[in-house]
Amino acid sequence: MTGGPAPIVVGVDGSSSALDAVAWAAQESARHGVRLRLVHALFVPVRGYPELLVTEYEVRRAVEEQADAWLAAAEEAARTAAPTVDVEAVTPFGSVVPVLVGESRRARMIVLGSQGLGGFTGLLVGSTAVGLSAHGECPVVVVRGTPPEGGPVVVGVDGSPASEAAIEFAFDAASTRGASLTAVMTWTDFLVGSPYDEARQAIDWEEVEQAERRLLAQRMAGWQEKYPDVHVDRLVVRDRPVRALLRLARDARLLVVGSRGHGGFAGMLLGSTSQALVYHAPCPLAVVRPDPRRPG
Repeated sequence: MTGGPAPIVVGVDGSSSALDAVAWAAQESARHGVRLRLVHALFVPVRGYPELLVTEYEVRRAVEEQADAWLAAAEEAARTAAPTVDVEAVTPFGSVVPVLVGESRRARMIVLGSQGLGGFTGLLVGSTAVGLSAHGECPVVVVRGTPPEGGPVVVGVDGSPASEAAIEFAFDAASTRGASLTAVMTWTDFLVGSPYDEARQAIDWEEVEQAERRLLAQRMAGWQEKYPDVHVDRLVVRDRPVRALLRLARDARLLVVGSRGHGGFAGMLLGSTSQALVYHAPCPLAVVRPDPRRPG
């Protein structure tokens, strides 16, 4: 990569889903005044083709030509979405996850489509998306279709310090879009139907909810001072995290979650919650983990 501000990186694989991601990433690059970096990971099989009919050189040449065609289409989509954005295209050799993890070390964010072809087959419907979110060093955004121009940015807050990165990302996203921000914290009456059902009679659930509301207000207070232009709606919801977030995401232009946490969002990107959001989030999904490049 060249010098200057960290670029926004988008994975390109020739699919229509990837072109949706390119358009979203181009507009995001324009908002932040940074380069857009189109990346296709080249993988050349070392076996599996008839050696007497085709050579390794010919296979590699075909793979490179296909990549060039896909990147050309992606560049056209980027310039249609954001004509003034500085675009570069690269074709590093390697497997998808290591290539993208490497890119994440110098990127502002990585943007991916929700389905894939070629070098990104099944990228976001299995372990690859979770692996990149867990091991990458920048936010990962999953784009499904064309997001609405209106609606709020929604962020899931779990009350842990680790969710601060997601909150900051969400405030910045709302500010650059001129959008409102909906901050949601969930809690669940987990004792119902359990062996401890009788114990719930001794718990003041209204007090529990009020405590959650105070915690959410504390988490949002400092960021509201930093982003006074962003209107914030704070919601404490008695529901499961996936169900609450999916419901709120129906009218959102972006859903933001953290990659580590506790309470209602425990293990967000290491278990069923992350899988459900990746499969079903109806709007772009940003997965944010604390930036290891930042001091403290």
